[in-house]
Amino acid sequence: MRRAVLGLSLTALAAVGVATAIPAPALADPPAPPSEATARAELAGLTVATPGSMDGYARDKFDIWAKQPDGCTTRQDVLARDGKDVSDGSKSCQPTSGKWYSAYDDTTVTEVAQATIDHMVPLAEAWRSGASKWTADQRKNFGNDLKDPQLLIASESSNSSKSDSGPADWKPTNKSFWCTYAEDYTHVKSVWKLTTTDAEKKALGSMLDTCKS
Repeated sequence: MRRAVLGLSLTALAAVGVATAIPAPALADPPAPPSEATARAELAGLTVATPGSMDGYARDKFDIWAKQPDGCTTRQDVLARDGKDVSDGSKSCQPTSGKWYSAYDDTTVTEVAQATIDHMVPLAEAWRSGASKWTADQRKNFGNDLKDPQLLIASESSNSSKSDSGPADWKPTNKSFWCTYAEDYTHVKSVWKLTTTDAEKKALGSMLDTCKS
């Protein structure tokens, strides 16, 4: 299943005399997943290796939710990009209302605080598959990656369920998302030259088998 969610930006519309929250104009769509063929080629190209040590790992080493060039944080930009009917009403980056679709569990979140942002490839997984050797800037870029399909909306329950797990240990309850999940996950690992394991590679291949060419 391909994503078909149109994002909305958080930039307030200038309207003289209007003090109530109003829908913001459209922003860019989320990065599209690669094709199944591309994902399979990328999966074949991943290096299989034993997971590295978690020594020294900390989420703050990825400087997540850093400021973007527009002055908003990465989290705010994803909420704007991936939401529907997003409003701020105060000329700020932070939304006050909207709707956000969580593809992991096929649910829609209507409260801003419950629309969490998930890293497709978890930060801890990235650390043990190569990020421990990156520079601080590389980790910051990964933790705030808006170019690749690395950041997506997730309900609190699905985000908590996934935690730091990769596809060998966790899969979305929404099976219709398995194809896109495998395509996105594989693409992010390929772009960032992260390693995989035999178990993860097998799990990704099985989920790619659910794709409808």
